[in-house]
Amino acid sequence: MTDMAGLLDDFVVRAGLAGLAVAVAAGPLGCFVIWRRMAYFGDALSHSALLGIALGTVLRVPVQATIVATGLIMAAFLTAFARQKRLGSDALLGIFSHAALSFGLIALAFLGAVRIDLHGLLFGDILAVDRIDLLQVWLGCAAVLGVLAAVWRPLLAATVHRDLAQAEGLPVARAELAFMLLMALTIAVAVKIVGVMLITALLIIPAAAARGLSRTPEQMAVLAAGIGVTAVSGGLGASLTWDLPAGPAIVATAALIFSATMVIRKTGKA
Repeated sequence: MTDMAGLLDDFVVRAGLAGLAVAVAAGPLGCFVIWRRMAYFGDALSHSALLGIALGTVLRVPVQATIVATGLIMAAFLTAFARQKRLGSDALLGIFSHAALSFGLIALAFLGAVRIDLHGLLFGDILAVDRIDLLQVWLGCAAVLGVLAAVWRPLLAATVHRDLAQAEGLPVARAELAFMLLMALTIAVAVKIVGVMLITALLIIPAAAARGLSRTPEQMAVLAAGIGVTAVSGGLGASLTWDLPAGPAIVATAALIFSATMVIRKTGKA
């Protein structure tokens, strides 16, 4: 037990364990983001995290809770506005995404008396993860994986054909609501790791890389998690070796892996 406590005193070990948890949870969840074409939706939710952080700071409550709350409110607004026909969904999501980011930055600017690490919020600070952060990340990611496993079948069926899934009596509405909650929760626990600006990239890039190498949805989910773990490990190693910002290094590593998978797919078809 003493050896484990001493190991957790190493900031590199804590960073690696935190990144591992986020990657394992974000991989399978990111598959649904890819399948349902919700990358812009994820951007809007992640940008709303800044409002959640400001709200949590003002109310002196855990910011993870307020990030989840603001994410769910944003999801509700997006779902409601998506029903109108005057504006395309891509334009609507772009407006909400940039508005959420701007209002979040403005809200943080009003907290002048409170010291805010804006760079860390935007791009993550995985090397600053402490034991409490690590515990919160692991508990949050475990909850994401547990709930996702419970709603996997109805959510997958609704993704393939929503009307048919409803006709079969599957709890489609509850599964989709759970998916929104899982998106918000993942963003809340990943803010410390890759920051508000890069969370969506960690969700979609490993899943996109896994898509062309998988034959079943379950295989894609497992492979996406593995690619995410590889990206975290490689990015963290590059950050420590060349003194790079850790969050961007992780995402850049994931992008390189995605590029490699594209080459593999093209070579395989040749």
